[in-house]
Order: sequence, then C-alpha cells, then structure tokens
Amino acid sequence: MITLLSRLFIRDYQNVTLPAVRLRYGMLCGAVGIAFNVLLFLGKIIAGSMTGSIGITADAFNNLSDAGSSVITLVGFRLSDAKADKEHPFGHGRFEYISGLIVSMAILLMGFELAKTSVEKIFSPEPVTFSFLALGVLVCSILIKLYMFFYNRGVAKKIDSAAMRATAMDSISDVTATSVVLLSMLVGRWTGWMIDGYAGLAVAIFILYTGVRAAKETISPLLGQPPEREFVEKIERIVLGHEGVIGVHDLVVHDYGPGRVMVSLHAEVPADGDMIQLHDAVDNLEKLLRTECGCEAVIHMDPVETNDEETNRLRTETQAILSGLDERLSLHDFRVVSGPTHTNLVFDIVVPFEFPMPDEAVRKTVAERVHALEGNCYAVIEIDKPSVLTDEPPAR
Repeated sequence: MITLLSRLFIRDYQNVTLPAVRLRYGMLCGAVGIAFNVLLFLGKIIAGSMTGSIGITADAFNNLSDAGSSVITLVGFRLSDAKADKEHPFGHGRFEYISGLIVSMAILLMGFELAKTSVEKIFSPEPVTFSFLALGVLVCSILIKLYMFFYNRGVAKKIDSAAMRATAMDSISDVTATSVVLLSMLVGRWTGWMIDGYAGLAVAIFILYTGVRAAKETISPLLGQPPEREFVEKIERIVLGHEGVIGVHDLVVHDYGPGRVMVSLHAEVPADGDMIQLHDAVDNLEKLLRTECGCEAVIHMDPVETNDEETNRLRTETQAILSGLDERLSLHDFRVVSGPTHTNLVFDIVVPFEFPMPDEAVRKTVAERVHALEGNCYAVIEIDKPSVLTDEPPAR
C-alpha cells in the first residue's frame, strides 16, 4: 500500500536524496501510522472493556501513544524541512532526530506505565473473559503491526531516517506486546490460569528495551556520531584521485540533519607545486564533493616537502617508529626544522580512540625513539583522532 501511495502522492518518489521527497515520505508514513493506530486503539479499547483484560486495555493505550508518536514524526519531518535562517544558518534538519528521540521517550513512558499496571494486576489478579471479538482484534492488530514494521523499516532504509527506524522498532515491539496479550488470553481460556499481569509485565520489559534502543539511535546523531565509513572512503577516493593531492587528513564531518552535511579536510600537496593551480584544483574538488557526495566541503591545502632527501629519510624513519609501536598509528603534517645544535621534527600522530596506551604515553614513547635517530632530533607532536571508528590507518 505504501508503495502504491508513494507513486500516487510523491512526485519523483524514486529520487530519495531530494529533501522534498524525504519530507513527503515521512509525512505519508506518519499519516498512515496515525490512521492505523487510531483504528487499533478503538478496536482494543472495546475488546478490553468486554473482557476485563488489563493487557488488552494497556495495549490499546499503547496504540494511542503510537498515534501520537506518528503525529510527532510527521511534525518532525515538516519542521526539519524549514529553510535556514539567521538563528539556524545550517537549517533545521536535526528536528528529524529530535522527533525520533521524542518517539523513543514515548515508548519508554508507555513501558513504565504498563509495568506499573501489570505489577498491580499480578498482586490483585482478576479473571479475563474470553471473547472471539477480542481474539479477532488481537490477531488483526498483530498482522497490521507487522505490515507497519516492514514498510517503516523499508522507508527508513530508503531515505536513511533515524526517526523512521525508531517508528519501525516501535511497531515490532507492538507485535510482541500484542502476541503476549493474545497468548495470555488463550492460556486463561484453556487452563484458567490468571497470567494477565505477568503477560503485561513481559510486554512492558520488551517495550522498555525497544525504547532504549530507539533512544540510543536518535541520540547518537544529536551528540555527534562518527560518519559512515563508506562516506569517508568516497570523499578520500575523490580527493586523492586528483594528481596534485598526495594525502588526506583531519577529515571532519558535521551532520546537521539528512541532506545537510558539512565536511572539512586537509589535503597534502607538494610544497614545490604551482600554488595557483593547486588552489584552483582544490576549488574544483570542493564543487565535485558537493555534486558527488551531497555535502558542503571546505578543503585546506597543506604543502609538504616531497623532494628533500633528508626530510624524506626522517619521515620514513619516524613512520617506522610508529609502525613498530602499533600498525594503526600514522603521521601527517610532517615538517623538519633544522638548527645549529638540533633538529625538530614537527608532526601529528593519528591515535585510535580504543588505543590501549594513553595519548601522553604515546607522545612520550615516540619522542624518546625519535631522539635516538641520527642528527640529535627532537619530536614536537600533536595527537589526532581518526575520522571514523576503524582499525585501519587513514589515507595517505
């Protein structure tokens, strides 16, 4: 149904990189979610009243909260599409992440409330009246929620939306919740065991787990998570593809919401190259990254000495020191400052976040080994962190 509706109501529906298309997908899924959840709430509240089941009634209000979550998702997509202004020069794209966080908070709130009610029912159990109407409502609810999970997950992958992923997780938690309620009703029907409260508590625990997962997924981009490895590799491949660029480092990705990405990086170029031509090449690379990667890029040129034998020797020996310490360590911005009594080697070391040695210990160890090199060398070291969480050294 979503595929059919997207073809009918979303112009250029296959071009999901366009902000307008992403917005329409989000609003379409939000509207469909509201309609389904309101219908499920009405059906379950009637079934819960007829059977006296706290599980069915709680599940009904869970669907009502889902309808509210769909409203939040819809509003979040609409707000995220707002244009940049003087208060928010990078746009409002993070509203989509915020709406996903609100949805996850609603899931957690519902889980706590359901757990509280279920515990009360455990200590004060009441028989549940079996009803074929309630049975039919619960089965239909499971099927509808499964459908909602699959289409929300599919759209989330298509448009790369954290909010839609949170909504999909909410749908699958509802499937589990309703399945447990259905099971408890059938057990009560055939055995007389009053496990309605236990079923509700099991549902609550699963809902809380789902809420925590959804919250983590939406909080990470708000706090500033590392970029996708494929995105970084594509940028490095494009920049290093220019014959005048011999290295890339200090790549930073700022995510201001889907389709609103800012990238800055340092491109190493030969110090004896034509700076005017290299600057023109860097300008062209910035435009190419905008076209190929959908990001605004700022590239800083770092001239490096490539034809001086002494500099090359010291760079090679210093890199060998790092490799001997750990293959994951690499250097960039290597410069040699010679004086009458000693030589300073100035460089940055890229140290992985999970590296077992403290940064200061790395600095001290490398400095001691550099001092043992020929030429009375001293190391002036800055510690950097990698652009992505990876064990591989950055591109050189």
